[in-house]
Amino acid sequence: MLLKEVNHTVLLSTLGDSSYRFGATYVGTKQTGPAEAFPVMVGDMDNTGSLNAQIIHQITDRVRSKFAFQTQQQKFVNWQGDAEFKGEDFTAAVTFGNPDVLVGSGIVVAHYLQSVTPSLALGGELVYHRRPGEEGTVMSLAGRYTGSNFIATLTLGGAGAHGSYYHKANDQLQLGVEFEASTRMQDTSVSFGYQLDVPKADLVFKGSLDSNWVVGATLEKKLQPLPLSLALSAFLNHRKSKFQCGFGITIG
Repeated sequence: MLLKEVNHTVLLSTLGDSSYRFGATYVGTKQTGPAEAFPVMVGDMDNTGSLNAQIIHQITDRVRSKFAFQTQQQKFVNWQGDAEFKGEDFTAAVTFGNPDVLVGSGIVVAHYLQSVTPSLALGGELVYHRRPGEEGTVMSLAGRYTGSNFIATLTLGGAGAHGSYYHKANDQLQLGVEFEASTRMQDTSVSFGYQLDVPKADLVFKGSLDSNWVVGATLEKKLQPLPLSLALSAFLNHRKSKFQCGFGITIG
């Protein structure tokens, strides 16, 4: 399997600067499943020279790695690398974010998830961050329950709590709910989202609503037989009485 794809995206906005993005995708020939092949390289660059890129590779049957970095014009802004190991009934992963040996700063995140039953998995997460004059560790416990057509997750820790629920109603409709509480910000939020696919019309509808009364909607339409996709989006913040809308065209 070998796939190369390029796309062009033009964004027009009355609130900010309009932009153009060029994207490219490469999928290698190492087949690991019916719909999986590695390595995968994805990247895009805008008209100012800012770049987002990531590389994903299946090193062995159990070890997968990912490297991602981001630049803002000529400066490196963010980069991270992670490795994931899948055992018979557990998953362990470690992530390094913006490590700098000379300055002595960076972030390390370790995950461990153990399958208790075929549907239930329990584990934890440890986050360690350090920079000049500041150092800290945050630990949290996590759980995930997987059903035939839904997934529920819950994370509890010193920084707060996070819960999510995803439900696939049918081949066309997907729903999701997310809850987040932060002890540092003293704030809680709930958001709801959905995605409706209409394959016969080449249409995808996406919508969202959160507890801050921010409503968003997006419509994506493939303009067959041309290699074009049209996206229309709108967001309304009821509390701040702000409305935004726009459209984009993707070639490829």
